[in-house]
Amino acid sequence: MSPNDPVRVAVVQAAPVYLNLEASVHKAVDLIAQAARQGARVVAFPEVWLPGYPWWIWLDGAAWAQRSGLSARYRAQALRFDSAACGPIAQAAAEHRIVVLMGVAEQEGERLFITQWLVDETGRTLFRRRKLKPGPLEMQIFSEGGAHDLPVVDSSAGRIGALACAEHRHPLLKHAMHLQHEFLHVASWPGFPLVGIPNMSSPETFLAISRTYAVEGGCYVLAPCSLVNDEMRALVCDTPAKADQLRRGGGHAQIYAPNGDALCEPLAPEAEGLLLADLFPSAVHAARRAFDLAGHSSRSDVIRLAGPASPLLS
Repeated sequence: MSPNDPVRVAVVQAAPVYLNLEASVHKAVDLIAQAARQGARVVAFPEVWLPGYPWWIWLDGAAWAQRSGLSARYRAQALRFDSAACGPIAQAAAEHRIVVLMGVAEQEGERLFITQWLVDETGRTLFRRRKLKPGPLEMQIFSEGGAHDLPVVDSSAGRIGALACAEHRHPLLKHAMHLQHEFLHVASWPGFPLVGIPNMSSPETFLAISRTYAVEGGCYVLAPCSLVNDEMRALVCDTPAKADQLRRGGGHAQIYAPNGDALCEPLAPEAEGLLLADLFPSAVHAARRAFDLAGHSSRSDVIRLAGPASPLLS
């Protein structure tokens, strides 16, 4: 890419067709086409957007989810990468010549994973990476990723990496990504509709985490975000107390520049749509001339990240 040529990107703030994989894939295809019509070369979707985030884990126990049928339904609607459900996403990416980062609940054998799937503008998979450590409540449903799940890859839109949700609170995971020279990073969030949950951080705190990632990494951050609608609340909330804790809305999508500036006027928390911004390689170069964790600002002679994730980190 030329340092002065902009790369237009889009982030999704929308709810899936909850617990309906086929219908959510159709909605995703429509959003991919919409982003492409507006000139985007990259479009990023929220965490586990296919088929939606299992909000009930915050509201009741695993036994209730089992009795209510939600657990079985969620497993039945999770995405298998050897299934025909993948085809329309890859085909839409190729048809519209756009890079797609899709958040999925992936099923492999008997296990489920929180997965981010990157498809290039030809429909080719660039990576499928799994959340390394789901949260304590998420562990009721999802398994852990592995040492290979910190990829940063070259694409026609620059070097792209991704993490999901609370992975952005882990300094070592972030540093492993920064060392791989991301141009743009996708910080996928499931939405922020919960209220009255002990020790739950505010949406503003999570936005600050995405913003900090941009400044620390000297890169652009795309932060797609889902939201909760009335249909989702009706499925998950069988008591008034649960309905009080899972509010409608919770969408807080944004795109951040390498200096931490927010690049988009946010949508209302209940509104669905796309946020778009033009990214400039020159802004990344300027940020890293000022501070570069993988270069002149590093003290690898004193502190060094070591691990099996890649040869870079060994």
